[in-house]
Amino acid sequence: MELIGMIVAGAVVGALARLFMKGEQKLSVLWTIILGALGAFLGGWGASLLGVAETAGIDWIRWILSIVCAMVLISVFLGVTRKK
Repeated sequence: MELIGMIVAGAVVGALARLFMKGEQKLSVLWTIILGALGAFLGGWGASLLGVAETAGIDWIRWILSIVCAMVLISVFLGVTRKK
């Protein structure tokens, strides 16, 4: 069940990250999910370091950190794979 949750979270976080990024990103759905899942993991880890991983209601700070991490990962991935 954790794998399905990670895929769904990765898809949501990756899609939101791409929505907030400027310009066109030539990125497949699979890479969006993978980088979104990594961003969600890093955002959750960062939230736990800040002590805000478990809050009442929606964990807005964790979601924001996850989306920002996914945006950074997508930017790095596009920069590394860009053809000259």
